[in-house]
Amino acid sequence: MDHIKKILAVFFSAVVFAACAEEKRNVLFIAVDDLNDWVGCMGGHPQAITPNMDRLAEEGMLFLNAHCQAPICGPSRASIMTGLSPMKTGIYLQNKDSLIRESGEAAAAAVFMPDWFEQNGYQTLAAGKVFHNGDGNGAFDVYENSGGSPKPAERMKWPAKDWPVQQGPGTDWGPLGRDEEYTDFRTAAFGVKVLKQKHEKPFFLTVGFNKPHVPWYVPQKWFDLHPLDTIQTPPYKADDMDDVPEIAKRIMDMPMMPTTDWLIEHGEWKNLIQAYLACSTFVDAQVGKVLDALRESEYADNTVVVLWSDHGYHVGEKNRFAKQSLWERSARSVLMFKVPRMGGGGRCDAPVQLLDMYPPLLALCGLPANPQNEGHSLLPLLNDPNAAWDHIAFTSYGQGNLSMRSRTHRYIVYEDGSEELYDMTKDPNEWTNLAGNPEYDAIKAAFKKKAPETQVRMSPKSGYWCNEYWMKKTAETWSDE
Repeated sequence: MDHIKKILAVFFSAVVFAACAEEKRNVLFIAVDDLNDWVGCMGGHPQAITPNMDRLAEEGMLFLNAHCQAPICGPSRASIMTGLSPMKTGIYLQNKDSLIRESGEAAAAAVFMPDWFEQNGYQTLAAGKVFHNGDGNGAFDVYENSGGSPKPAERMKWPAKDWPVQQGPGTDWGPLGRDEEYTDFRTAAFGVKVLKQKHEKPFFLTVGFNKPHVPWYVPQKWFDLHPLDTIQTPPYKADDMDDVPEIAKRIMDMPMMPTTDWLIEHGEWKNLIQAYLACSTFVDAQVGKVLDALRESEYADNTVVVLWSDHGYHVGEKNRFAKQSLWERSARSVLMFKVPRMGGGGRCDAPVQLLDMYPPLLALCGLPANPQNEGHSLLPLLNDPNAAWDHIAFTSYGQGNLSMRSRTHRYIVYEDGSEELYDMTKDPNEWTNLAGNPEYDAIKAAFKKKAPETQVRMSPKSGYWCNEYWMKKTAETWSDE
């Protein structure tokens, strides 16, 4: 049966490519920052209100087991746009976009996704957060900086913390301002404007939304949709970290962020959850404007739509409110495709990567493949969510620290050999580390067989914002240069 599925998948891919070659499909590429699975269609939180993303999922294919290649904005986006993993480029930690090309041989030779489309006759346009900081590499024909968002005179909730690195996440939360004052409002307006225009060339349009990235400020009306007295907090186990290796605690320590214990002590946990949900609902409304503009445009039947989040985010699990971990909540991303003339309502639980977006987009638009791409084409899964899929998803956070996800388990191995293993079907909260149980040796061995043989050293051009552990590691890397 698997053999027949593989034959059908190959046949389908050939048919799709042939059909696409006759017409250059447009692409609407939608990025949402720091969005975990608190999306209605993904069921991550019962009070999530995201009708526009839910509708898109119903119109296309929703990947329920998609994972980022690095659990922080810069390297995740560098990986998506280059088609290369951090293990290939060395861009493991936060990086300045203008330095991607200087990060190593592989990154210097990579062709950014929009550049590949440009080289094949497309006009590329973007606004908002696509790379980590604008478009410092000049990858788009047209790029619009959507400006900043309102800030209060002083922090509302989370006190400023002494921290040796000036760049920080600005963690804080509370209602503030009007919709039109926010970056995402203007990014959506750019997308709507472009979709109303007449285009002589096929286009690759990217809109990058910032929320629900911190600070969790949006206008009061979005908070009102999530009444505080109804807010449900996610599962939390106070002794969750007791069976976690010490190196994991150091690597994933985020002292500049609030902990669950702090929030409980100060009576703020529900307030923060409310703010994250409000920001997610706000950004969903901005996504909806762009999707509605596409549906009403002449391009509705000839545009591939992809919506993705660059990584997940902890909202209380494992006593943390942050990304930058190799656990499920941080590594898992939102990913959905809508392809003209393909059926809707598909749900796929195969372990896929954000790195896997580049190859199928080229095929769906009838463009030649980029031989540098490390990702696997999602075309077979877009046709049949149950198609044979022998791959696992990798997430790395510094050389030697690697998380691997199958359909059923997550396995993490650290640079000192420490391990974690979780049965995600029985223990979705990752509360019980099974790595030391010999009954699971065969599962670990299967993961190890699929692990990459080499991971390049961390680039000295990355790592400008991180915790004390990574500051020390990057300093060592820099001193070696």
